[in-house]
Amino acid sequence: MSQSDTINWSRMSLEELQHYWNAYIEPDLARDGLDLSTRPTYEEISESGYSGIAYALREHHELTLSQFLATVGYPEPNSENSYTWGIDDETTTQELELYLTTYLRRKGTSEQTVASKRSRLARYVRTYADHYDSADIVVRVREDTVVRRDERQRVRGVFDSFDVDLSSAESKHKHLTDVVSFYAWLEGDRDAKYNPALGAPHDYRWKNETPDAEERNPSALEAHHVRALADACESLSDRLLVVATCGWGLRRGEVAALSTSQTEIDDGDPRIVFGNERKNGPGTVTIHYGLETLEDRWLQLDERDSWNGHLFPSTRAASGHVAPDTITSRFKRLAERADVTVRGEVPTPQYGRRFWYRAYLEAVQRLSKEVSAIASEQGSKDASVVVSNYLGEEEARRRRREFMKEQLADAFER
Repeated sequence: MSQSDTINWSRMSLEELQHYWNAYIEPDLARDGLDLSTRPTYEEISESGYSGIAYALREHHELTLSQFLATVGYPEPNSENSYTWGIDDETTTQELELYLTTYLRRKGTSEQTVASKRSRLARYVRTYADHYDSADIVVRVREDTVVRRDERQRVRGVFDSFDVDLSSAESKHKHLTDVVSFYAWLEGDRDAKYNPALGAPHDYRWKNETPDAEERNPSALEAHHVRALADACESLSDRLLVVATCGWGLRRGEVAALSTSQTEIDDGDPRIVFGNERKNGPGTVTIHYGLETLEDRWLQLDERDSWNGHLFPSTRAASGHVAPDTITSRFKRLAERADVTVRGEVPTPQYGRRFWYRAYLEAVQRLSKEVSAIASEQGSKDASVVVSNYLGEEEARRRRREFMKEQLADAFER
């Protein structure tokens, strides 16, 4: 998604942005082929359709994108290992740092997970301090003079605030779990008398309200959505837009810059060649469906004087082609014309790209089932033997492409 989409970045709290990163943006980046062992760049995040987050961070949270990424597990290169907890209690700060930088890392907890826990624990101690004018949470569970019942109610008061301030049950439950774990460490290793976060009634409700993994999958178009978009096309340009995103799985920036110089269609194996220009993902994309649309658009543009070869040309842009945001805007206008929404939102090109990925996965699984059935009939436990001895790699590839072509034709034409 992009900042022009229906995501209201400006209304998200920092915690909600962090949750959205973990639940949606990071999985999308991974699907785009990014190596998430290193910090993603603004260009890579923008290319996946999430450029709007940078503006929201700057304008509403006074954070740069780099500073935000550090809170979700991507520390700034050469940055100092310091963190502003926003509280005045030195004992609490020291114990938090010891827990995060020593105990969790000795357990083998990843840097990204440590950073996420740091952010959630910071929200807890700051909220505690806002409620009770001090963040002396460590001292209070070490001293016998503090009534345990009272401290438990204090902790639950903070959880009550989370219930109001945080938008998702998943985020609320992660906060509670991290707080419980921190107090458990204090009790086990750091002389705390008890764990005041245990037994909070919020735990049961938030856990049960947290969606299952399949319900958190990023939104994608279904076959009937693609069909509706195709039916709503009023021009070859519209048709190619739908084919390029939903039928070829291209990113919006790749669609915007698509050129005839990238196409190889005369040898019976039509494809789009990116070569080394494509940082992530295969350098070649097979055209399983939509070759006629490509050829018709090519012929249409070839009639123009001084055509530069771009399939979405622009005479005003120095690049010679439209911008990625233009592709997004056109796709959304087409979706509105087709009356297509997904989970109440107007879809963007990224939704079409996800449709392609899921269609491709189904084609791969379909071939796998077929090969496994043959292997069983032949008495082989290894399906790869069937591929090498009976089908051959080329035939397996041909069948997979045929399955993909059938699925795409079903979506576009039925």
